[in-house]
Amino acid sequence: MEEGKKLTTQEKALQINLRKAIYGSFAEVGAGQETAANFFKVGGASGTIAKTMSAYDMKFSDAIYGACDRYVSESRLISMIEHEYQLLPERLPHRIDQTRFFAFADTVEILNFERTNQGQGWMGIRFQLVPNGTYNDCVIHVKLHDNDQLQQQVALGILGVNLIYACMFLTDTNEIMLSLLDGLSTRRAEIDMFRLDGPDFINVDNRLMALKLVKNGLTKAAMFGPDGHVMQPSEYLYKKNVIVLRGRFRPVTHVNVDMLLTSRRHFRHEADVDKSKIVMLTELTLNDLSTDGAIDEKDFLYRADIICSLGQNVLVSNYFEYYRLVDYLSKITKGRKTGMVLGIYGLQKIFDEKTYENLRGGILECFAALFGSNIKLYIYPALRKDNTLFTLKDFEAELPDNLKGLFRYLMDNNKMEDIDDANVNNLNIISDNVLAMIKKGEPGWEKFVPHKVEEAIKQHGLFDYPMDDTKVLSANA
Repeated sequence: MEEGKKLTTQEKALQINLRKAIYGSFAEVGAGQETAANFFKVGGASGTIAKTMSAYDMKFSDAIYGACDRYVSESRLISMIEHEYQLLPERLPHRIDQTRFFAFADTVEILNFERTNQGQGWMGIRFQLVPNGTYNDCVIHVKLHDNDQLQQQVALGILGVNLIYACMFLTDTNEIMLSLLDGLSTRRAEIDMFRLDGPDFINVDNRLMALKLVKNGLTKAAMFGPDGHVMQPSEYLYKKNVIVLRGRFRPVTHVNVDMLLTSRRHFRHEADVDKSKIVMLTELTLNDLSTDGAIDEKDFLYRADIICSLGQNVLVSNYFEYYRLVDYLSKITKGRKTGMVLGIYGLQKIFDEKTYENLRGGILECFAALFGSNIKLYIYPALRKDNTLFTLKDFEAELPDNLKGLFRYLMDNNKMEDIDDANVNNLNIISDNVLAMIKKGEPGWEKFVPHKVEEAIKQHGLFDYPMDDTKVLSANA
């Protein structure tokens, strides 16, 4: 075979079948046994497959894997993998020293007859890299975009073979992730959650893998929590009231924290917001992560560390325009109210008609998507050059006459609100200036950031903070 040429689905399945040391079980629910079928079709499947099954009936499924609330979920997938994997050494003790066991599973919802749903599901594998070794897990979430049930099933089978082959034959995490869509395209399948962990992948930072999913175009948005655990946005944000702050967070300052806290206070008092279902998101776009078109992964992890230290969820997205982000979130939250926090100068950009010159419907097309859903913007004030406060109350006067009516319509319909309880003493904090002070080791920057942020920067030397040799050795220990 030519060097660098990608294997077909059939070639991958056959290579696995021909490796006597690779042996395992398949449990596939929701679309059929598409992955296992690929191994049967190429021949030699008896060398790979210990068992295949599909427990479609909920009672049968519960009897095998235990009761659950949602059958297409990560928790259900994990229970399937755990159950199937433990059976392998129990029932095949004679193979333990010669066999790399694996348990593959998926639980999927494909397109219904009326085509009113989004095909999506969970897929994962528990596997060994050496016989009698410890196991690793690789779990993904996939969205299926084909407008045909059969084609979604085919895509699912290809994806399953790719996942098994990647985990069994590849060691580079980037290659594993990028190979998942071999033989497919993002028009057919989208991977918006990827998690790889285990003793053989102890150095993998799955937050970085979330960034790479977006960076490499496998999805438009990926998410992780304060503990660094990657999450699937549609599952975590489903029917929640989401409030989101977009920023560079380089570094997080008192202004960023005040924007989050004050907007949350306002959001909680909305009549159609369930206080028990509020989720706060800090969002980083690829545009805000790139420098000269390149993304500094080390710098991304710096920011992620700091945001997580403050207990915040992080959404990494490629939705540069606000209206695209709102459209994405509104589909997940199913009409629940969403709040977005932005500075008054950010609102100026939203009302700048030049931003929408490439849209056929211009600013009206954008505003229909941005404000047409159950959204409210919380506008944080700024200081003008003359040290006077710039708020929504002053905003209309600075708009062109042809946009004043549009602004008034949004205000009259409660689509925007001033954050009137902002801490104005922090408005002179400019993150770029703080960053420059940190890099130069200038004293005084500490008063502009939360204490936890200060600690993280000094302890780990974030943002090129100068550290003496003793601190460097301690941080690397």
